[in-house]
Amino acid sequence: MGLEAFDPTLVSHDLVQDLKWDAELRALWERDRAAVLDRYPLRPEERRAIEEGDFRTLYDLGFHPYLGGQFARLMYGNAAGPEATSAVKKLVASLTGEADPNGG
Repeated sequence: MGLEAFDPTLVSHDLVQDLKWDAELRALWERDRAAVLDRYPLRPEERRAIEEGDFRTLYDLGFHPYLGGQFARLMYGNAAGPEATSAVKKLVASLTGEADPNGG
């Protein structure tokens, strides 16, 4: 998961950056993720991977490795402590193909 497969045209990079910097977009993301995803011209397989929390597929599509942890926290909990740990566990489970340790 180095930069060999990195695809700078992947729209999900913009999505993550926008979510990081736009509080209103983050609030909408928490209420209605589909509405946020509808704003971006995501490839079908890219959108499906996001909807399913499939980071392995995102990386295979060319997602920048640096953004994975940030996106996991945005998807599963951004607070320090238990929520952040849960987000990291979900990210690792997705990448390794293991069962979700959090049961979701």
